[in-house]
Amino acid sequence: MLNYKRYVKNPVLNYPEREWPNKEIEKAPIWCSVDLRDGNQALIDPMVVDEKIEFFQYLVKLGFKEIEIGFPSASQIEYDFLRQLVDRKLIPDDVWVQVLVQCREELVERTFESIEGIKNVIVHIYNSTSTLQRDVVFHKNKQEILDIAVAGTKMVKERAAKFPGNIRLEYSPESFTGTEVDYALEVCTAVQREWGATPENPIIINLPSTVEMTTPNVYADQIEWMNKHFENRDSIILSIHPHNDRGTGVASCELALLAGADRVEGTLFGNGERTGNLDIMVVAYNMFSQGIDPELAIEHINESIEIYERCCKIPIHPRHPYAGKLVFTAFSGSHQDAINKGVQAMKDRNSEIWQVPYLPIDPSDIGREYEPIVRINSQSGKGGVAFIMDIYFGYKLPKAMHKEFANVIQALSEKQGEVSPDEINAKFQEEYIDKKEPLHFRKLKVDDLSGEVETSFDTKVTVEYTDHGVSKTIEGVGNGPIDAVKRAIQEEYNFDIKILDFSEHALQSGSNSKAAAYIHLLDANTGNVTYGVGESSNITRASVRAIFSAINRLELC
Repeated sequence: MLNYKRYVKNPVLNYPEREWPNKEIEKAPIWCSVDLRDGNQALIDPMVVDEKIEFFQYLVKLGFKEIEIGFPSASQIEYDFLRQLVDRKLIPDDVWVQVLVQCREELVERTFESIEGIKNVIVHIYNSTSTLQRDVVFHKNKQEILDIAVAGTKMVKERAAKFPGNIRLEYSPESFTGTEVDYALEVCTAVQREWGATPENPIIINLPSTVEMTTPNVYADQIEWMNKHFENRDSIILSIHPHNDRGTGVASCELALLAGADRVEGTLFGNGERTGNLDIMVVAYNMFSQGIDPELAIEHINESIEIYERCCKIPIHPRHPYAGKLVFTAFSGSHQDAINKGVQAMKDRNSEIWQVPYLPIDPSDIGREYEPIVRINSQSGKGGVAFIMDIYFGYKLPKAMHKEFANVIQALSEKQGEVSPDEINAKFQEEYIDKKEPLHFRKLKVDDLSGEVETSFDTKVTVEYTDHGVSKTIEGVGNGPIDAVKRAIQEEYNFDIKILDFSEHALQSGSNSKAAAYIHLLDANTGNVTYGVGESSNITRASVRAIFSAINRLELC
């Protein structure tokens, strides 16, 4: 039995005056990638310098204007990486490089050595302020912890005064979610005052959910409380850094944005210590799905996946939001049917607004292919099979035919598992188009009888075909070629067949296009019904082939 009594609820903020639940996200935040720090330090096999450079350049390509590159004061590889960025002039003038450093004199000094020659730098200092860490890690009281933060600010301030580029200070009360909000405010305000932040030279106050300790609404309450109690709020860029210990990092971020956060730190696909950091891509695509410009160039997700997996050596989970191989895939029959109808409705309405059940965005908008949207297995239904035949091969199966052909494919899938589109089409060809035994249509002649008074029919046909390989010719009359062929076959074989439905369409555009014809045929003696399908560049010949296909499927001969 789980010994749940070992655990106690984390305290929550009593904040009934919250306003964030009535707000909506309306614009993208300032994005800061910490892939090269938080994401990299959590790798079993950290990136080498060349991989870091490639990843940095890709982050720039995506549109990140703030990129944290790690601890150059504590890691030689990160120091060398940063110097290569400088020496090779790989940092654009509009990108701020962020470096993290503890509030220790020798580390701050080394950090400033590493950033020489960079135009825009965010120096990120931090110290843990939580009740637990004050007690068991640092054994310091509140004032002593505050003094560490202020001392670190002074160290950066002294060196920033001599630095030829632009320096912005970022301060994080690490483990903010485990810190009393009034004390967190006291520490942040002390840092803000010491730095001398102004609206023209703001300070970044970063409030990390270093460890998710409770539900996302509590984090939002904490963010809003701080947001409302800061002094000189216009001199602060309010930043958040959610982790994902409880699996709610994205929700924590989105609610914190409602609560007043201006800036978000995270990694492309959520990599980081323990269960990871905030997944920036998910938040950005969530905004995109609501008609908000995420202000990142994320329309080629496959490229992002390839670089991430190669540099981080971590595979994307197949069910990862937006990026997973299966997230735009429907195996369920009811889902496939709804997707099929949604896509068709958009076509019929010529709508520019994406509204398809089960697909919050159009996969093609982010560089995903339509190929995996519908995949067929034993759990799939008639809508999915019809979708495959339409999207891939151009066959618009009549609605009444969906179940008939789906049953054929389901029998196949129960034997072999998933059935590919090519296998579905091959089975369609076998069951319908190539169903040429025992009766195989060969040739048709059509004569117009409309001017002849001795008959009430307007069409005469002469049909050449083989019956079990034996050549035969029959003639018949009727109201149109299809009716005349049906009557000729009935008279020859004494069948009692009725055409219940007929439809046709072009398979491809252009003067050389083929037509597909569908005949729904009833054997009145047995009550059996089936579809036949025919193809030809001539619609009449396609229709006759469909009749022969249906007769063969009914096994009347």
